[in-house]
Amino acid sequence: MRNENQVEADNQVEAETATSGEFERESVPESARLGAGKFWGMYAGEHAAGTEFMIGPLFLAAGASLQDLLLGLLIGNLLAVLTWRFLVTPIAIAKRMTLYYQLERIAGDRLVKLYNVVNGVLFCFLAGAMVTVSASAVGIPFGTMFEVPEETFALGSTDFTLIVIGVGVVMSIIAAAGYQVVAQVANIAAPWMIAIFAACGIVSLVQMDANSIAALSEGKFWQDAIDFVQEKDGVQRFGFWQIVVFAWLCNGAMHFGMADLSIFRFARSANSGWAPAIGMFLGHYMAWIAAGLLLAAQIKLSQDTTANPGALAWGALGWTGIICVIIAGWTTANPTIYRAGLAFQGVFPKSPRVAMTLVAGTVATIAGSFPNLSNQLLGFVGTYGTVLGPMGAIIFVDHYLMKRFGMREENAFHSGQSINIAVLLAWAIPVAIGLYLIFVPTSLFPDKLFAAYAVVPCWVASGAIYFVLSKMMQPRAIA
Repeated sequence: MRNENQVEADNQVEAETATSGEFERESVPESARLGAGKFWGMYAGEHAAGTEFMIGPLFLAAGASLQDLLLGLLIGNLLAVLTWRFLVTPIAIAKRMTLYYQLERIAGDRLVKLYNVVNGVLFCFLAGAMVTVSASAVGIPFGTMFEVPEETFALGSTDFTLIVIGVGVVMSIIAAAGYQVVAQVANIAAPWMIAIFAACGIVSLVQMDANSIAALSEGKFWQDAIDFVQEKDGVQRFGFWQIVVFAWLCNGAMHFGMADLSIFRFARSANSGWAPAIGMFLGHYMAWIAAGLLLAAQIKLSQDTTANPGALAWGALGWTGIICVIIAGWTTANPTIYRAGLAFQGVFPKSPRVAMTLVAGTVATIAGSFPNLSNQLLGFVGTYGTVLGPMGAIIFVDHYLMKRFGMREENAFHSGQSINIAVLLAWAIPVAIGLYLIFVPTSLFPDKLFAAYAVVPCWVASGAIYFVLSKMMQPRAIA
């Protein structure tokens, strides 16, 4: 247990950080570093949260078997935790810079501005899905239902859009208050939300009469729900390895892409890097399965296959479920909008972080107004990992290999380059190929490549290209 002196030190750090800023363009000083508890609470709140109410039901609708889900999520989430701990945390502890400032020193200020725009917008779209999730619950007491239009960029009803705007404003204000407030909200909400997710799963099992060891081991209640969905919408199959890779890489932008350098730069020790475990195993494991059970129960009770997060939680736990969905979307969107605000500040470094965070919140709220975006999370998170992940490989190579092989790290900073061509090509070439395979059918992938499968190959290719091009270009630059 942490002693009283350590608790007092953490409280003092919070006060100092609130008055001295977020250290967006400098290394976090020792006086502002935080104990592991702050990170465990934030990751619990962020990953046992709003996305779970969408992704869990999508697994069932896509035809994932319960057996594959139980084992596949276990392996995939373990890989994700190990990636955070051993890929991200050591660099965050060594550099203590935001992702965006660190990339600026490697890639050049003009190139990193392009990356920051892409990064910020994609994070805003993810946060927008969480605004939609919370709004789906807020609308239940007012009789305003979450309805998914056929077109991707079609608005919901006028009433639902107004609710989205209200929810988005609140989330944006919280995120603009800074990392300390974001972490505090998560610390307060996380334990309660985790308990509610577990209750949702238990109640759903009881509603389906799956309350014996035999019924649970047979899993017929889950397969019956899949059969009903596929009879209505067509046969789909979400296999074991897709589950493993999705669980590992659905947050690829945050660990492989190094976005969470911006979070772990505050960590007092590398042990904080284990904090994502609570989010992965209570959120991306227990909560995903519990949310899938909500849809299975709804199908059995009313033959309704609509994955409306608010309605699903209402059917299991009433008002408690509604409140949980609202807060769950909130605790996911807060840190995501915070990250997006830092990205936009990288584009306009003289602008206050608060202003840029509010801009990010506005973009997220606009994205949340299109309900169909949140219905495409299985594909979207793999795509944004493919786009953002490769920059993490460039940071990895720059940190571990440049000096070792006689090259200069942070070359743009030391040489005054505004665009590091090696970085530009190392990012653009693998991402372009990856996106082509994801969105265009080919003879190799007639049904198009599952988006999450592209993350690791693009990451490895980017790191290799950056290393080779730097070896070719740097001697002339240094000379």
